[in-house]
Amino acid sequence: MTTPWGDYELARFPEDPRDRLRAWDAADTYLLGHLAESGTPLTGSVVIVGDRWGALTTALSDRRPTQITDSLLAREATRANLARAGAEESAVRLLTTQDPPPERIDVLLVRVPKSLALLEDQLHRLAPGVHEGTVVIGTGMVKEIHTSTLHLFERILGPTRTSLAEKKARLIFCTPLQGIARKANPWPYSYVLPDDIGPVSGRTVVNHAGVFCADRLDVGTRFFLGHLPRSRGVERVVDLGCGNGVVGTAMALANPEAEVLFADESYQAVASAEATYRANADGSAEFRVADGLDGVPSGSVDLVLNNPPFHSHQAMTDMTAWRMFSDSRRALRPGGELWVIGNRHLGYHLKLRRLFGNSELVAGDAKFVVLRAVKKDADR
Repeated sequence: MTTPWGDYELARFPEDPRDRLRAWDAADTYLLGHLAESGTPLTGSVVIVGDRWGALTTALSDRRPTQITDSLLAREATRANLARAGAEESAVRLLTTQDPPPERIDVLLVRVPKSLALLEDQLHRLAPGVHEGTVVIGTGMVKEIHTSTLHLFERILGPTRTSLAEKKARLIFCTPLQGIARKANPWPYSYVLPDDIGPVSGRTVVNHAGVFCADRLDVGTRFFLGHLPRSRGVERVVDLGCGNGVVGTAMALANPEAEVLFADESYQAVASAEATYRANADGSAEFRVADGLDGVPSGSVDLVLNNPPFHSHQAMTDMTAWRMFSDSRRALRPGGELWVIGNRHLGYHLKLRRLFGNSELVAGDAKFVVLRAVKKDADR
């Protein structure tokens, strides 16, 4: 990535030579170029929100910024990219969206997230630290910035305008106002599930901002809930990519003897899963922000339930699903099972057959399939 402060070798995390997606885009370079050309003072408390792979944080590391991210993968990418650039990790303060934000913010740089709800939540949380002298600049690709995006900045912080587009990217300029009348932060948000979806029928779900389908039960999860495996006594179950944890909570309610691990790379998701579980169950459970099943011993799991994402920000990719399936096979004991819900057109059965040597269709409709793969032995 070429910037006014030099060139940087950047990579996503985890690094994979087959990955053709870059660790930065035109929105990152547009913002960095503007900061240099405009002579924006990068002094005091500099806060970078939503930096996807650490491109902004790495380029501005000598300003000793604070990075706030919802993604463990983004955090680890930042660490690796800082090291690659020869910067000290101690020069950057790494926070998550679940940590208290800085009390004072002099420069606020926002990489607009895909989730409008996450942006709303973060602007509410950051607003107390913003003052009338704070420089607030957002950045994103044109397709990521909508009228609703600008309204959020304006409603929570102050008057907002946009730049001209450059290489399909755009900047957002916001002038903070003190004493602005803003509504209370609506996040986290809770709702009651419908009555025909098994053990979690009529139960309360808690969602932090940014979690997929945060205000309703999505149709894929609803279909999965109707076709989960039956209770099987003492077992270790993993809700992998747990989101708000409704699937793992359903398993815990159906089988109180199970020990359930909720794992996701999103801090918001794991916080949601824990809140959902605590509101409905009281068995043995673990909540882990992790890259897949990192840290889970091989051959220690009886059942993995997985609804893998097939987007990385705006890009479609099957690499996350492939890593989740591979990690599940490693963690499962012989005879252990991976159950997957996915869109029919994604062809997950082919990947499962390559990894496990088998794939069974449990249920399907016009859009979704539930697939089951069994780890046959320790060597396959």
